Amino acid sequence: MSLVNGSETDERQAESEGELPDALKMAAGRSAILELREVSCAYEPTRPAVEHITFTVQQGEILCLLGPSGCGKTTILRAIAGFERVTAGSIALSGQLVSSRDTMIPTEQRHIGMVFQEYALFPHLRVDKNIAFGLSHLSRAQQHAIVDDLLTLTGLRGLEHRYPHELSGGQQQRVALARALALRPVLLLLDEPFSNLDPDMASRMRQDLHALLRQTKTTAILVTHDHDEAFSMADRVAVLNRGRLEQFDTPEAIYHLPTTPFVADFVGQADFIPGVVTNHLVTTEIGDFPNTQNLATGSQVVVMIRPDDIHIVPTKGADARILARQFKGSENVYTIQLPSGQVVHSSESSLSVYQVGTAIALRVVATHTVLFPQQPGSPTTMASHRPDATTAQ
Repeated sequence: MSLVNGSETDERQAESEGELPDALKMAAGRSAILELREVSCAYEPTRPAVEHITFTVQQGEILCLLGPSGCGKTTILRAIAGFERVTAGSIALSGQLVSSRDTMIPTEQRHIGMVFQEYALFPHLRVDKNIAFGLSHLSRAQQHAIVDDLLTLTGLRGLEHRYPHELSGGQQQRVALARALALRPVLLLLDEPFSNLDPDMASRMRQDLHALLRQTKTTAILVTHDHDEAFSMADRVAVLNRGRLEQFDTPEAIYHLPTTPFVADFVGQADFIPGVVTNHLVTTEIGDFPNTQNLATGSQVVVMIRPDDIHIVPTKGADARILARQFKGSENVYTIQLPSGQVVHSSESSLSVYQVGTAIALRVVATHTVLFPQQPGSPTTMASHRPDATTAQ
């Protein structure tokens, strides 16, 4: 089984680690809009919902809080908005302390906009009145000017006299977004805003929202459990698990260079191959990998492999076998059993169709080598030995 040249892998990894996306290069010189320092929240005294959360959001940046249900992402959003008290740590907005154990600035004084999952539109108000709801302190001329601009920006021109029930789900979301932006918030919070939309509409709305946030230079935090959504929207991603921050980084680094097995598996399908360090390489059943962490010879590790790192080569007499094929439209994902019983996955084009049972060799082209300590009997290593029960031929 062939493997990409180790020196080439190191070079590519070094390039990846040395380059920053354009959005982050621009953000580097901006001021911090939001700072969380060692923030903890608890609904019960002995059971913290989140603990020791620390991160910073720069002006104009889009941050995604990503994690499974119950990981604490919505709790963090509510604490930032002022709906939940913090039990430890502090939250600052534009340099002003707004939350700590002894401080609680009211939500209405934080200059934050929020778009809820269910949009929370007023059913008895037309679109233009929903957008203008929080502008009563301004003159009618000022209200009209702001609403007029937002109708154009959000593509709602011509719908201003409709009621919410006369709108599609995507249009209702635009109204909720326009209402939040009308107050020119310092920070915009979005709690799973695409969860009520069908996949095609959600994809279009992601693109439109991203363009709108960039156009208005709005700093935003988006909560989601969908890693595709996070990657397509965010400048940086905070991955949460069981109330703790697992990794805070760019989408590219989160995917290619995860710092924990949980992150590796949560943001995309991953297999974990046991290996042993020998000299400057990590030897595994599917080939040798660079010892990127300079671990001592004899160290037991697991190597993270993505399906797009593994390519199938049908070979008579080979010991690896195809167990299952899952058609996903643009690709086929194959479940493969190695001679040891270890299971890995390969992503091939939708036109590359191989029969279950085909004997194959594997060509491994890993542009990033990620190593984790091997923990015998852990769910991580054991999961890679189980065929997918849900894959279909």
